[in-house]
Amino acid sequence: MKYSGIGGQAVMEGVMMKNKDQYAVAVRKEDGEIVVEKKEYKGICPAKAVQKIPIIRGVINFIDSMCLGISSLAFSAQFFEEEPKKEEKKPKQTEKELSGAERTKDCSKKVSGDPGHKNELKEKAVVGGTVAFSLLIAIVIFMLLPFYLSQFLGRMIDSDTVVSVIEGILRLAVFFAYILFISRLEDIQRVFMYHGAEHKCINCIEHGFDLTVENVRNSGRQHKRCGTNFLFIVIIITVICFIFIQTDSHLMKLLYRIILIPIVAGVSYECIRIAGKYDNAFIDLVNKPGMLLQKLTTREPDDSMIEVGIASVEAVFDWRKYLEETEEEQENAAKKQNAEKKTE
Repeated sequence: MKYSGIGGQAVMEGVMMKNKDQYAVAVRKEDGEIVVEKKEYKGICPAKAVQKIPIIRGVINFIDSMCLGISSLAFSAQFFEEEPKKEEKKPKQTEKELSGAERTKDCSKKVSGDPGHKNELKEKAVVGGTVAFSLLIAIVIFMLLPFYLSQFLGRMIDSDTVVSVIEGILRLAVFFAYILFISRLEDIQRVFMYHGAEHKCINCIEHGFDLTVENVRNSGRQHKRCGTNFLFIVIIITVICFIFIQTDSHLMKLLYRIILIPIVAGVSYECIRIAGKYDNAFIDLVNKPGMLLQKLTTREPDDSMIEVGIASVEAVFDWRKYLEETEEEQENAAKKQNAEKKTE
């Protein structure tokens, strides 16, 4: 399996796919039409040199993923907003019946509005605010709640190490409970089906098959670079960190848990990156829990969902060229191996 470099996420009735600086969101509208929006996303730090620094690139990628994900969700949601209440119908006036002033006023309504750059700034402000709020909620639920619960139980335990282990177990329990809860929501189940379509499309390509509905349908719906794997690894690394980082100050314990979030995210990204590029028994073992968890966060998509996933991929990724290059590399590798055997 060759690393393709593409990734994505599920949105409302659709799929977002990203390849380098290009991303596309494909959405199936209520009338059955597939709408595809393709854009360029440079990220919060366009400097390529910084993006290559280990750990730091993970922090940047984490923030970029949240910003891009929320922006893509907002785009898909606009197709399914509740229709406004119908206003009372008024008899239409012909152009002759309208005075010049009235015609000017009517036309101004059509052309008036914020300039494009103001709308873009407003959208960025909304996305930034949503990202900040999401991070705050995540910190409260997955960091602070297990911490305070473990500190409460720690009153009956003398060992700080045991208390840290309990905190880690509670954090895992909260995470699993959250996944189980949202997986039962009807709307989320459809998002998880599109999540499965996203994974199946990438797996289909990376395993050397043409991107057709039939091939995608027969591909697996778990993937090593999935965000579910990333979150699971974040929790495991957090547990390990706080077993070894001990202090008597309650305030410092709390600060450490917040300050180390970027570092944990950076390290987790490096783990996911390695897992996505290599295949061996150790990596498969490390990924096993996250892959099992994906059975909850992905569902088998129907063919119409697969078509949406394919549309999103094809907007940003030339899979035919990728398969040709992969086949050529395999042929060259085979020739090299045969030549080495002859020399022996």
